[in-house]
Amino acid sequence: MILTHATLATMDGPGYGLIPDGGVVIEGGRIVWAGAMRDLSARTGEVRNLDGRLVTPGLIDCHTHVVHAGNRAGEFAQRLNGESYADIARAGGGIMSTVAATRAASATELLAETLARVDAMLAQGVTAIEVKSGYGLDSETELAMLRCARTIAEERQVRVRTSFLGAHAVPPGMTADAYLDAICLPGLRAAHAEGLVDAVDGFCEGIAFNISQIERVFDVARTLGLPVKLHAEQLSARGGATLAARHGALSADHLEYATEADARAMASAGTVAVILPGAFYTLRETQMPPIAAFRAAGVAMAVATDCNPGSSPMTSLPLAMNMACTLFRMTPEEALAGVTRHAARALGLADCGVIRAGMRADLAIWDASHPAELSYRIGATPLFARIFGGHA
Repeated sequence: MILTHATLATMDGPGYGLIPDGGVVIEGGRIVWAGAMRDLSARTGEVRNLDGRLVTPGLIDCHTHVVHAGNRAGEFAQRLNGESYADIARAGGGIMSTVAATRAASATELLAETLARVDAMLAQGVTAIEVKSGYGLDSETELAMLRCARTIAEERQVRVRTSFLGAHAVPPGMTADAYLDAICLPGLRAAHAEGLVDAVDGFCEGIAFNISQIERVFDVARTLGLPVKLHAEQLSARGGATLAARHGALSADHLEYATEADARAMASAGTVAVILPGAFYTLRETQMPPIAAFRAAGVAMAVATDCNPGSSPMTSLPLAMNMACTLFRMTPEEALAGVTRHAARALGLADCGVIRAGMRADLAIWDASHPAELSYRIGATPLFARIFGGHA
């Protein structure tokens, strides 16, 4: 396949890596050449003249809870009436209400609900997603969620990276340490033995797990040879971002209460900051993540939907980009880098996220003339076509 007369936002190097009148040559599912049309040598193959349309790397949603059953529209109304996310969780709602729905769903029902959300993501130009467990809180359901996540890649043209998030919440009637001993850590070992885990995540927060408990999870991840990531500093400052950096985490996510010291630690460790404006918006938070500190320290910033039924019921990555710019003053360049090359890094993927010879041919073609339009528009879906592994 040969794409011609396109505006390429290669995301390779500083800025957008723009090539105004560019082309891409694809063979065997890989990009074999990308550059200016004037430098394109004679080739044979299917030629697609894009008439100036914008081509970007396929978008990567690097933080999702897309596998779950049910919804929490009732809690949305509760929050509008003044109840906080933490108050609802302590009263047995929040994560635990989704746990109940997910445990009750059959494998067929869980997959059907999940694919509906995944289809909405793909329609927005996504070619890779991260999927977390964490709505089971028992070994059987955690494994079922991860099997469902693996099945997504069999049913749809999308790459899936899984994260074991057994340390998401503490079931009623158990202490956090007892839950880790009896369910979470044995479940992690079982999921790894079944080949279901690409990374290990946790929720470090007052309503979830403390530093020492997350450290126990990370220690087991290390013995299994699995990378780690962490929900950190979302609702309060708990030291999670520095903990993640100390363990060489792929990413620390949310980060509203992160500090300049956290930013320096993350930069030193190469830990990506995953910015999740959907949860900030839905929960009507006021503490913004320290974007300026991340910039100053040189921390790579990714952007994701955090697609989940409670705090971010969103499937649109372009909308997350708009929110990151409007709410947090990220630039459109930062937002697009955040859903391409930095999102790939947050998942430990080295073969996607930029348009360059040798990379996977995962591309999004847009009815747009400049990449800033992808962050500028609200609720629009300007996707013209999606190419996955060289296939349209």
